[in-house]
Amino acid sequence: MSRRELSARHKGGRIDAEHVSIRLGSGADAFEAVQDVSFTIEPGEFVCILGPSGCGKSTLLGALAGHIKIAKGSLHVDSENVGGPHPDRGIVFQHHTLFPWKSARDNVAFGPKMRGIRKAERRRLASEMLELVGLSDFAHRYPKQLSGGMQQRVEIARVLVNRPRLLLMDEPFGALDALTRLMMQELLLAIWQRVPTTIVFVTHDIDEALFLADRIIVMSSRPGRILEVIEVPFARPRPTEIMASQEFGKLKAHCLSLLRSTLDGNALQRLSPLGITADARN
Repeated sequence: MSRRELSARHKGGRIDAEHVSIRLGSGADAFEAVQDVSFTIEPGEFVCILGPSGCGKSTLLGALAGHIKIAKGSLHVDSENVGGPHPDRGIVFQHHTLFPWKSARDNVAFGPKMRGIRKAERRRLASEMLELVGLSDFAHRYPKQLSGGMQQRVEIARVLVNRPRLLLMDEPFGALDALTRLMMQELLLAIWQRVPTTIVFVTHDIDEALFLADRIIVMSSRPGRILEVIEVPFARPRPTEIMASQEFGKLKAHCLSLLRSTLDGNALQRLSPLGITADARN
């Protein structure tokens, strides 16, 4: 589906970033985390921000959420300036933020409760969302009684029950084992097809970005700049077997080359015990 077709299906969730720079810290400890970043994301797109650790990709996501102020430029969602957090912009982190004293259903129902929705209705909404993420049978379990993958499913349900125009995801599957991570990626794509929202997904995993995204914004090492925006050509729905294809391998090699090009000599020296040297950049 083209970006124009996606935009027609969704009522909101467009992002416009123009010459955004972000500084963190204060005084002598201040540094530039993101430098002169510009991009547009259409409503309903699934975009991954890919970059090395410490490149500012999570900082940029925090700015989109309204938790971090930008130093320069402009950042808009649906033509409105991002001046602070908003319920229309939901965020999922690597580690869940569920209330340990609440059941899975009550965790998901918390957002509707804060919006003043009556108990019966918010429980119905929570039950529907838990069914969507495949956890109907675990509605009364507490977070400590759930696996890591289940906890993240509850977290996603808790965000999506509010029907945000924009879903921000900060390496949400990074703490999971490889098989669970792949299953969560497939589940996320299935949910995205049913719940209309724009997704911005931060990762440093190339395979994950290529499997999930419509486009990939590749960022440099700090200060984070955009090296390239890659259009992912694979049709949807995407079977996991696509990861073994020749075209997938070529795009992965290209992404890896971009990321390696941002490493300085000291970083490459630190990687040398793993067999990665300066020659590997060429």
